[in-house]
Amino acid sequence: MKVLVIGGGAREHALCRSLSLDPDVTALYCAPGNAGIAEVAELHAVDALDGAAVAALATRLGAELVVVGPEAPLVAGVADAVRAAGIPCFGPSGEAARLEGSKAFAKDVMAGAGVPTARSYVCATPEEIEEALDAFGAPYVVKDDGLAAGKGVVVTDDLDAARTHAGACDRVVIEEFLDGPEVSLFAITDGTTVVPLQPAQDFKRALDGDEGPNTGGMGAYSPLPWADPKLVEEVMETVLQPTVDEMRRRGTPFSGLLYAGLAITSRGVRVIEFNARFGDPETQVVLARLKTPLAGVLLASANGTLADLEPLRWSDEAAVTVVVASYNYPDTPRTGDPITGLDEVAAEDAPHAYVLHAGTRHEGGAVVSAGGRVLSVTAIGSGLTEARERAYAAVARIGLEGSQHRTDIAAKAAAEA
Repeated sequence: MKVLVIGGGAREHALCRSLSLDPDVTALYCAPGNAGIAEVAELHAVDALDGAAVAALATRLGAELVVVGPEAPLVAGVADAVRAAGIPCFGPSGEAARLEGSKAFAKDVMAGAGVPTARSYVCATPEEIEEALDAFGAPYVVKDDGLAAGKGVVVTDDLDAARTHAGACDRVVIEEFLDGPEVSLFAITDGTTVVPLQPAQDFKRALDGDEGPNTGGMGAYSPLPWADPKLVEEVMETVLQPTVDEMRRRGTPFSGLLYAGLAITSRGVRVIEFNARFGDPETQVVLARLKTPLAGVLLASANGTLADLEPLRWSDEAAVTVVVASYNYPDTPRTGDPITGLDEVAAEDAPHAYVLHAGTRHEGGAVVSAGGRVLSVTAIGSGLTEARERAYAAVARIGLEGSQHRTDIAAKAAAEA
């Protein structure tokens, strides 16, 4: 099978790494990719938001499966264009991707499906915003209705900060604060059958101890030793299957990756948000533990045959990923700084630890930073403690001037395991 992956972040590097290890994949392409992906896939230039261009590239390459990684191309309808060209595509239609593209649409779907979530108001005027903030009180949860690359949500006790964020958005969803730990659960679906993956937990705040501003994610781990063993089963029954059934009932079937961001509250599981694609950095740890070859699973989603798939096989090992970010992330990050130590990690830490590239590019024979989140250093181990030790040993080899990373990824879970 010839596979084309669309995107250029650490999520796509994780996907490409898994696909490159799949014996059924005879050729692997990525567009536009990054400096790390270039080691496992042939890179091609493309405007990822241009469905016609992506479909034309897939046709020219003879791709038999296209995997769309990021959310913006999915919301833009790139998967529709690829399917219209007669090529199987992993990823929802533009209409179905509104589950992520519009928080208000997602709330409407959840109401129709009877999915437990936070109470909320959709606001478009300053008056509506004031009423909603007053109704819920602090801590305030304010979400941009549209796509915001993981940075559209503000959770704060500061009323002025909540007001400012809400006022900067065309339309916002203001909702009650959900207590309890957060969990990410991915499921692969073909619009009817739903196959859950293993749960993970990510770390949104920039600094240790969950301090500092929200980011796209500073690290993740899997499995979750503290979670109820029946968590996946419960989320399947109350969230994932009802949502997929409701989307199909509405005439907009959802196929691809359905990502449920969950809060395990004192009143039970509640959905914080849906995403329409693999999450970053959770994908890095979930795929590190998946033993079933990936290409066949994604193809089964694309062509509607998930029900025929053998049960997924998982490693008993734990996985931890630590994000190395640029100076000044998540504000305006500095880019163009050389990255050292990548060869040392490959020589000293493989195969237990490896580096997935997020914001990198080649420049004059060197690998340099090209984004806010630069690398995802990922490791596996017999348990979370060993996986953490291996991940942080690899992080210590990497040089990137002014870079930052959290030192407490999975620390609490490892201590309690």
